[in-house]
Amino acid sequence: MNGIGHIRSALAVLAMTVATPVIAQSSVAITGATLAIGDGSEPVRNGTVVIAGGKVVAAGAGVAVPAGAKIVDAGGKWVTPGIVSGFSRVGLAEVPAVKETNDTRASSPFSAAIDVAPAINPLANPIAISRTGGVTRAVVAPAAGDGMFAGQGAVIDLGADMNAITKARAFQYVEMGEAGAQEAGGSRAAMVLTFRMMLHQAQDYAKAPASYDGGSRDALLNRVDAQALVPVVTGAMPLMVHVESARDILTVLALRQEFPALRLIIAGATEGWMVAPQIAAANVPVITAGLEDLPSSFEKLAATQSNVGRMVKAGVAVSMGMLTGDDALQLRVATQQAGNMVALTKVPGATGLSWGQALRTITSAPAEAMGLGDRIGSLRPGRAGDVVMWDGDPFEMTSAPVAVWIDGVEQPLVNRQTRLRDRYADPAEGALPKAYEW
Repeated sequence: MNGIGHIRSALAVLAMTVATPVIAQSSVAITGATLAIGDGSEPVRNGTVVIAGGKVVAAGAGVAVPAGAKIVDAGGKWVTPGIVSGFSRVGLAEVPAVKETNDTRASSPFSAAIDVAPAINPLANPIAISRTGGVTRAVVAPAAGDGMFAGQGAVIDLGADMNAITKARAFQYVEMGEAGAQEAGGSRAAMVLTFRMMLHQAQDYAKAPASYDGGSRDALLNRVDAQALVPVVTGAMPLMVHVESARDILTVLALRQEFPALRLIIAGATEGWMVAPQIAAANVPVITAGLEDLPSSFEKLAATQSNVGRMVKAGVAVSMGMLTGDDALQLRVATQQAGNMVALTKVPGATGLSWGQALRTITSAPAEAMGLGDRIGSLRPGRAGDVVMWDGDPFEMTSAPVAVWIDGVEQPLVNRQTRLRDRYADPAEGALPKAYEW
């Protein structure tokens, strides 16, 4: 097959994956389930979920099935909210190592003003793969290019359609750890000063937009970036700050003394357990990685898998996301992250989470961190009808989704990987491409 043929074949696979028919039911009742709401409570037996108009109407034990609803008998299978990835770059990169497919970072005259929403590609294979793994929503962050500020992230759904954006410009993302220090001239002192001056210039712009001179020698922000930071300094937009070390976390929390309107979200926080009481007292949510347990850098010297459990125990609102690599590809390992937190409860000296607490870190907690807890992330009434039925405990490595609904629409559980698996599972002579003839 020549190059053009390969391209056509790949496009055909993408089209088939997305174009698989999905039909919305006016009312669906999933009955007989081992049901988990996603709010931190433990699963209940023989539960029912009712979805109507794309939203959850009721969920729990003893829920009545409305007349005319399509009944799906779970037969005791596990049913949960769709997984919400608390941090990712899914949809921004098809093959991260191939720059033509990678929109995660930019060398651009702009920084804070960059908006990732137009770059999200619903046809990207990692979206379909993640959906097949039970992930229905994701927080998508840009990566920093030539400055501390990377731009404005989004919350998306992973449905098999072209309307992926749940909320555009959902937060501003900034690097303030080792990477941020390098972007600011090589020291944390310079980084903090640069950051503070940028926020002050955004305040200046907010007070007098017409007189702001973004081209002056003293300007750290051009007019477009200054305008983009106004919602941050006024508290209208959350500021997600990537820091890992305990000292950097405390530095970020202290910024509220000068900028009290900041709505902070801390991403990373590998050493968060060391300052968990301070984070909890500041009421700042944390998005972290559940499997970080090695001192892979100087800002992660105190890494431990007990980080999540210790922060939750201290009262921190913790979510988990892909902050240890593969952030554009492997969102489906969220259940593995959560399962490890449950397993830690059986390890002497370790601090883990209950099953319900662990599910919350990958469902309702990231939704709440984004200010969307009333819309997505759990099976409470009024939330989006994002539901997953599993063939076993979702936290077991051998379990997989058997049905996924997003906004009440049942989704196809096929992707390029499953099609290749099925194609070559039992190959017949003459049915293979020439390269595979034997």
